[in-house]
Amino acid sequence: MTIHDARRERFGRWFEEFVVDDVYRHWPGRTITQAEDHLFCMLTMAASPVHIDANYAEAELAGGRNLVVGTFVYATLVGMSVPDTSGKAIAALGTERLKHVAPLYHGDTLYGESTVVEARQSLSRPGTGVVTIETRGFNQDETTVCEFRRSFLVPMRESA
Repeated sequence: MTIHDARRERFGRWFEEFVVDDVYRHWPGRTITQAEDHLFCMLTMAASPVHIDANYAEAELAGGRNLVVGTFVYATLVGMSVPDTSGKAIAALGTERLKHVAPLYHGDTLYGESTVVEARQSLSRPGTGVVTIETRGFNQDETTVCEFRRSFLVPMRESA
């Protein structure tokens, strides 16, 4: 297993560079502010009081704090992973097993890492490969907050 450091590598990978069990630690992390979470909620029409109403959260939620909307957490983790993994992708093929494991709150910092779980040549598109990664997001205390698996189609170096 190789651990890759995003600060020293380039944008995306060729198919041949993916090795099962390699881990990509995405950098930098991202502190999620209340303002950007509220904006995301409004843009996506996910305006639940769980996310945007501090009085509601204080009275009704364990911990008394608003939660960052899960789709923002997921979208941020995908974005964090792109430079290390799917930056050269021709197509996103799908996401599965998306789990929000623990809450993320306004002011928390989100970090991510992805592990290669499969890399195989495409059967239908010569000169490309299908890569599957598992991404894990965690907060500043290293508590896992989100996990998912996604697959994408990348070119082979020789076909470029």
